[in-house]
Amino acid sequence: MHNVVMRVWLPDRPGALGAVASRVGAVRGDVIGIDILERGAGRAIDELIVALPEPGLVPLLIHEVGQVDGVDVEEVRPAGSTPDPRLDALESAAALVEETSAEGVLTRLVEDAQRTFDATWVVVIDVTGPVALARVGAAPPASWLDAFVAGSRSSVAVASGETGPDDIAWAPLDGADLALVLGREGRPFRARERRQLGALSRIADRRWVELARRSVRDAHPSAGHALSVV
Repeated sequence: MHNVVMRVWLPDRPGALGAVASRVGAVRGDVIGIDILERGAGRAIDELIVALPEPGLVPLLIHEVGQVDGVDVEEVRPAGSTPDPRLDALESAAALVEETSAEGVLTRLVEDAQRTFDATWVVVIDVTGPVALARVGAAPPASWLDAFVAGSRSSVAVASGETGPDDIAWAPLDGADLALVLGREGRPFRARERRQLGALSRIADRRWVELARRSVRDAHPSAGHALSVV
């Protein structure tokens, strides 16, 4: 079987998803996973994992699904192994909690963010610098990213993760005075992905702060009491 991820826009009404699934079945495909990325204004954006008997059926799949009234196919891409967004999120959280150094938390964060969101580049910046502390891919300069984060904070909707530029998403690590920023080409970030990114960053933030404080206590035992009440 050949698994693909199909991102579709469809009317947010009863029966719309069933009509899409029926068209998938018409090309001998099987919907084996559904992830709702965004809903609003009478529309929903879903990602369907579709198993096809052969790769050559992808063009026919796009044509058939596009015939459903009110449905648009945004993209179809290979799925590789069958993804499970909920399990992936839990595994990422567990890996962050298991890290034993502050630097390891940031390295794990950028690596997991790149994999989870299929990002072109990911970077953690120190917003007091600005300087990049961890990165994967060819990210923009830290000074540009710092200006982007500062501008994003000025918008309530962008700062909350409700919206933002199609090709860039970010989330703060407030306790560490850091920010996680990532970019992706060819596929817009959606609301559910931005919320997931925020949750991942909060977990990393808590673990980073915990490990940073522990490092200070180990280096300066007499500071332990003061740090414990911060």
